[in-house]
Amino acid sequence: MIYRTLGKTGLMVSEVGFGCGNVGGLMVRGSFEAQVRAVEKAIHSGINYFDTAPSYGDGLSESNLGKVLTEIKPKVFVATKIHLRGALNDISGNVRRSLESSLKRLDRDYVDVFQLHDGITERGGGGLSGETIGIYDVLGKGGVADVFDDLRSEGLVRFTGFTGNGDTETLHSVVKSRRFEVIQTFYNLLNPSAGMEMPDGFRGHNFRQIIDRAAGHGMGVVVIRVMAAGAIGGPIARQGYASPTIGSSMVTDSGYFSDEERALKLDFLLGGDLSTRPKAAVRFALMHTGVSTTLVGFSGEDQIQEAAVAVDANPFSTELMVQLHEFWNDTSV
Repeated sequence: MIYRTLGKTGLMVSEVGFGCGNVGGLMVRGSFEAQVRAVEKAIHSGINYFDTAPSYGDGLSESNLGKVLTEIKPKVFVATKIHLRGALNDISGNVRRSLESSLKRLDRDYVDVFQLHDGITERGGGGLSGETIGIYDVLGKGGVADVFDDLRSEGLVRFTGFTGNGDTETLHSVVKSRRFEVIQTFYNLLNPSAGMEMPDGFRGHNFRQIIDRAAGHGMGVVVIRVMAAGAIGGPIARQGYASPTIGSSMVTDSGYFSDEERALKLDFLLGGDLSTRPKAAVRFALMHTGVSTTLVGFSGEDQIQEAAVAVDANPFSTELMVQLHEFWNDTSV
């Protein structure tokens, strides 16, 4: 495993992080024994960054992760989140109550990274990514950033972050504010706009290289949805403890089944040490030097090994990158 600095936090995190969400499902639906084996395998592979949230399995992910970490006592970094939609009448109180519940489930006195999970738009409400919260509720007086600062000063969180989903211009404004140390950003083979300039024919939600902007401000960059909610791996990868239902893609101009169909056209990437699309997806995300870690949701122990091996794979050749740009520019796929 290779380690990168999580921006100005100074934390040295593994290039692959353990996503404890509902899509992979292992930390939500797995047995305690399976969860212990998986976490031990991940740690043995060098993974030291674990990401969860109270919304994953209605608290089950946090509770299960807490039990496993208490059992085996590894030295790892833990990140969790807060959803505030519909709870903006008392931002401070609701954030504190959510964090207190998370810490109790995780059986920890603090978390290393605490993140806003909501999409952010200029005014909030119904937005490009569904229900969102407004930028004033994030950056204004008494808003999320202020409350997060208080929690950090009290030692309940070490560093703070937000999920880079919502209106692109607004997200760039939040990055520019320098109020957070970490951003979680949507970045994968189907929509790489967070990390590179897209060709004219690209039809997806354009995040306009927010990875470069965030890294330029010293932020740690955590890649999410590297498998596009499982679509890149396809049905073969959605076994074991994977979510029995198809989740949302998180961004506009995208849907699971259309993403899965598009992903089939990426097999030109396969060969040599990149034998599967999931391996290629991880390798692609890590080619960006602004990325700190890439979260992968696991539904079985074999996928942990697959992700860890992808770290050592060769970067894509110039020829493959040319083909990828043609793929992104092709309006028929």
